[in-house]
Amino acid sequence: MTKIVGLTGGIGSGKTTVAEMFKSFGVPVYNADEEAKILMQNSDAIKHELIDLLGESCYTNGQLNRSFIASQVFADQRLLQKINAIVHPKVTTHFQEWFSNQHAPYVIKEVAILFETKSQHLFDFIITVTAPIETRIQRVMDRDQKTKKEVMSVINNQLPDLEKINQSNFVIYNNIFSEIESKSLFIHNDIIKRLNK
Repeated sequence: MTKIVGLTGGIGSGKTTVAEMFKSFGVPVYNADEEAKILMQNSDAIKHELIDLLGESCYTNGQLNRSFIASQVFADQRLLQKINAIVHPKVTTHFQEWFSNQHAPYVIKEVAILFETKSQHLFDFIITVTAPIETRIQRVMDRDQKTKKEVMSVINNQLPDLEKINQSNFVIYNNIFSEIESKSLFIHNDIIKRLNK
């Protein structure tokens, strides 16, 4: 039976870098955030519900208007929860379809808000990726052209790293690239060993 390993961490922590490491070891990886964006763009059911919630400005010329949605949830935690309630069940269904076609010993499901959605019980193991806060802020500012205030708004909507670490089986401190690689390989081998017991 294929196991499910959750991969999480705050914005800018380097989850995707770690996910690529596991892919290189032959582990199938499902990126929940990326799939959510695809579904928000392509699912008629999600489109209708988002327009009902936020108005026609959610989509511009048929394209998801991410900057408008981000501006709406920037200071409204309840609105963010309502959007998550629309999108996440569809992502869960999509993941289950994908998972049913996997035959590896385990898969990685990369989820930014794993603990925030109280879904830790769905995973056999959990890996949290963490990095210094200033490093994370700078990464996201460079990557997404966001202001420090915008990045801090996202960080403040996520659980503190310490709470995630305390509930995880493994932790990767994303400081030095070569250490990420060796730590990821160590965790991969450890999971395989545990599954073979």
